[in-house]
Amino acid sequence: MTTKSKFSVRTFALLALGVVLSLLSFSAFAEGAQGSPGIPALTLVNNSDGSQTYTVTIQVLALMTALTFLPAMLMMMTSFTRIIIVFSILRQALGLQQTPSNQIVLGLSLFLTIFIMTPVFEKVNETAIQPYMNEQLAPVDAVKAASLPFREFMLTQTREDDIALFVRISGAEYNTLDDLPFWVLMPAFVTSELKTAFQIGFLLFLPFLILDMVVASVLMAMGMMMLSPMIISLPFKIMFFVLIDGWALIMGSLAASFGI
Repeated sequence: MTTKSKFSVRTFALLALGVVLSLLSFSAFAEGAQGSPGIPALTLVNNSDGSQTYTVTIQVLALMTALTFLPAMLMMMTSFTRIIIVFSILRQALGLQQTPSNQIVLGLSLFLTIFIMTPVFEKVNETAIQPYMNEQLAPVDAVKAASLPFREFMLTQTREDDIALFVRISGAEYNTLDDLPFWVLMPAFVTSELKTAFQIGFLLFLPFLILDMVVASVLMAMGMMMLSPMIISLPFKIMFFVLIDGWALIMGSLAASFGI
């Protein structure tokens, strides 16, 4: 028997062995599935007070579904929006297109958001997460308790004009701010954050814009109109930013803008 035929027989034997093992494992799994009852898709438990709660399976499914909205919640309910916009405008004002990179800007914004939002997170942990873990609150009550610190934070940072705008758009009337639903408060909060971020960005842009104009005027006076003023002014802007300890000033100003 040649080497090629031996290799073919060996390959066929291995494939046949794999098929047999797969069939055996599938039959064993089928027998086990027939012998054990399946997980109920939906089960309602009647409580002593007459209320009804869902099984843990449905609660886990609802929790996993809610986790998909975490990125949107991070941007819409925290200080993340203001911070990342300010950092992006700062990079543009310095004339640096990709430095720091998007990953660094995103990570820096994320960790600064965690630092600023720590009091809110601690309050959520005390009023909602720990009571729920100790079975002192139902899931629905825990969600309501967790929303209160975020609601308080957003109301503190939202302008009254923006709230009035979205209340008018919604066509509903609310007697107090506590009656505002989240679907009205969140767009008002995001609009206020965008306004504040652009105001801070404008103040950041001014000194670097003046430096660009000075460099451009000097180049024109020297007759060097072929040179790009942005390229010439870039090292001066970086040196100016480092000398005034710009990163510490911006991070401190961002934290102070949230009352920290």
